[in-house]
Amino acid sequence: MAEGFTSVETCLEKHIPVQELKEVKRILYGRELETLSFSEEALNVANKYNFELKGFKITAGQEHLTPPRIVRIGVIQNSIVEDTSAPVDEQRNALHQRISTLTEGAYLCGVNILCYQEAWNMPFAFCTREKQPWCEFAEDVKFGPTSLLCQELAKKYNMYIVSPILERDEVHGDTLWNTAAVFSNRGCYLGKSRKNHIPRVGDFNESTYYMEGDTGHTVFSTQYGRIAINICYGRHHPQNWMMYGVNGAEIVFNPSATVGGLSEPMWGIEARNAAIANSYFTCAINRVGTETFPNEFTSADGKPAHKDFGHFYGSSYVAAPDGSRTPGLSRNRDGLLVTEVDLNLCRQVKDRWGFRMTQRLDMYASSLSEAVKPDYIPSVVRDEIHLLDHPYLHEAVEHLPSALKKSENWLTTKPLTEEEHQSPPLIS
Repeated sequence: MAEGFTSVETCLEKHIPVQELKEVKRILYGRELETLSFSEEALNVANKYNFELKGFKITAGQEHLTPPRIVRIGVIQNSIVEDTSAPVDEQRNALHQRISTLTEGAYLCGVNILCYQEAWNMPFAFCTREKQPWCEFAEDVKFGPTSLLCQELAKKYNMYIVSPILERDEVHGDTLWNTAAVFSNRGCYLGKSRKNHIPRVGDFNESTYYMEGDTGHTVFSTQYGRIAINICYGRHHPQNWMMYGVNGAEIVFNPSATVGGLSEPMWGIEARNAAIANSYFTCAINRVGTETFPNEFTSADGKPAHKDFGHFYGSSYVAAPDGSRTPGLSRNRDGLLVTEVDLNLCRQVKDRWGFRMTQRLDMYASSLSEAVKPDYIPSVVRDEIHLLDHPYLHEAVEHLPSALKKSENWLTTKPLTEEEHQSPPLIS
């Protein structure tokens, strides 16, 4: 059922009357967004190569002094093409060809900045913990075959391209990294952003291959605005999103690979919440389909040995700083989502809601600098009226660290009498 379920939007449109549907969508997605019209050529390419094509427009208020800053963002979700048992070059070449076709579609739709899904040029094989053949997909971030292709496509179609790959860093001991490379519309390599947070949950055995990234929260200032890349699992960490905003990002891409049995209830919330909290646009991108591997694997979670990760549910979408969002792409089809945005909305939302003004970074910086210390004592006020009469409390206190004993007055307070125990404390 999960794989066959197309999308929440399709289900709503099928079962809810038109007038009620309009109100349901307003509640779920914020304001109603205008759909984009595409050329017949673009529609024909989507039809010929069997991928979903959707487009929406997110506007900002008209200003007297500042003209609109219009950008067309494209995100691509796709399934693998060849079987995972095929030779590595055949798998990679097939994906190169598939993505080149979808990138042409993005060009025909006027996309300025395009982002692919996490590790797009390979199966998401990190569940297996096998080093061969999967490590063979790793390549140099500037001169590897995938990056050379992206440079060619970026120059040909006059668009910026964000390409998340498995990177091999030959300079630093051939280490592997989960990395997104950024290429300008001139076909030049601008830089990279590595995955800051690595999962250790379910079949996501990625730390077998690579560890947490070391590039921080890089923002790329482009012809079409300031962009950043928060790869996959980083979306679960609000501080990660926050730092891209602190560094001035206006669009943050979240290229991902995640499955329905694990994260789907969170999917529509996290990137959208980040857009609101940080006053920028977010683009949540997920791959599609079920990838089956030659050998069974387990992940120490009590489940029987299996050969697939589960269903990658697609559902890619774009969220705006005012809380609105586009409908998602399908849960089971390759797709291209094009969203035309006005970056003035970022500043307008900051002016209206004042989230950045009221953010209190100084307070959190001070608190966190204390919290990371080994001898940190959490600031907790305990209700001693209820704690002191616990039969094991006084024995437990004897084993507490001396620093904590000094911070409390448990040892100097006598246990409650029967009368005190029955009378609740007065609250003034």
